Amino acid sequence: MNDNDRIITFERKQEDQEFSGLRPMSLANFIGQNKLKENLLIHMNAARSRGEVLEHILLYGPPGLGKTTLANIIANEMGVGIRVTSGPAIERAGDLAAILTNLKPNDLLFIDEIHRLNRVVEEVMYPAMEEFGLDIVIGKGPSARSIRLDLPKFTLIGATTRAGQLSSPLRDRFGMISRFDFYSTSDLKKIVMNSAGIIKINCDPKGAEEIARRSRGTPRVANRLLKRVRDFAQVKAQGHITEDVARAAMDNLEIDALGLDKLDRKILTTIIDKFGGGPVGIETLSAAIAEEDQTIEDVYEPYLMQIGYLDRTPRGRVATAAAFEHIGRKPKVENQKTLFE
Repeated sequence: MNDNDRIITFERKQEDQEFSGLRPMSLANFIGQNKLKENLLIHMNAARSRGEVLEHILLYGPPGLGKTTLANIIANEMGVGIRVTSGPAIERAGDLAAILTNLKPNDLLFIDEIHRLNRVVEEVMYPAMEEFGLDIVIGKGPSARSIRLDLPKFTLIGATTRAGQLSSPLRDRFGMISRFDFYSTSDLKKIVMNSAGIIKINCDPKGAEEIARRSRGTPRVANRLLKRVRDFAQVKAQGHITEDVARAAMDNLEIDALGLDKLDRKILTTIIDKFGGGPVGIETLSAAIAEEDQTIEDVYEPYLMQIGYLDRTPRGRVATAAAFEHIGRKPKVENQKTLFE
C-alpha cells in the first residue's frame, strides 16, 4: 500500500491544500510548541532591537507539525519577504546563485527538506551563510577565474525531518536549532475546533477531542481527519460533529483510539501471532505482511516505536507488552523476559 493512500500518513497530500488557508499568520495564533515559540520570540525581538538580520534557523522534527507554517509566520512577524524552495529542487550551484542574488535585504530563504541538498550546492551555501558572499568560477581551464559576489544579508530557515542526515559543517552554521515535538491532545483539540470554525462545520468540544486523540500528535493528520468526519457528519448526522459521530466515523475508517490503522495493527498482530512477539527480522516480517521492508521501516515503525508498541533489537523487531495488551493478547511466559527487559 502506498503511503499516500493512508489517511493518517504524516506526509503532505494533495487534499491538504484545502486547509492551507487555516494556517495562522502570527505566533499568537500558533497553537502548541510553547517553548520553541518563546525562544523564537526572544530571538526575533533581540534582532529587531539591534537592527540586525535574524540568525539562520534550523527547524527539525517529524512531518506535519508546522515547520513551513512557522517559517511564514517568522517572515510575517519580521515584516520581510520569504522565498520558498526545497533541497531536491536546487540541483545545481547556479540554481542556488539565482535564488540568492534575487533576495532583498533581510529576506528569508526557506529550504524544505534541506538534508537532501546536493553536496556541491551545500558547499556553495557555506560562504553565503557566513559571509553573505557567493564564489563564482568564470571560464574553464587556465583562463578560469573566481569572483566573489556580495549578497544582501538574509536569513536561511532550513526544515528537515532527518536532522541526523545533515552534514556537520552545514548544521554548525545555524545560529538557532529548534526541534518540533508531537502535539498534546489538548493542543490538537484547539486546532480542530479552530479549523472547524473556519470551514464552517458544527463541532462540539468532545467531538473535537475524539478527533484529536486519534491524530497521532500531528495537526496535518488532525485536519485531514476533520475533513473525513465532516463528510460523515453531513451525510449521517445533519452536519453536526459530536463525540459519537466522530467515534463512528473513525470506526468506519478503521482508525482506533490511538490513531493506529489497519496496517499498523496488521504488523503488530503478525509479530505477536506468527512470531510469538518476536524478535523477527525485517525481511521475514516484510514477506509475512507483503509489504516492502523499506516501507515498514520508514512509514509504519516510527510511530509504533514512539508510542512504545515496537522495539528494534539486534535480533529483530519485538512487540512490547503494551502492544500485546492493545491487540488483546497475553504474552507467552517464555517471551516475557524479552518483552519486559
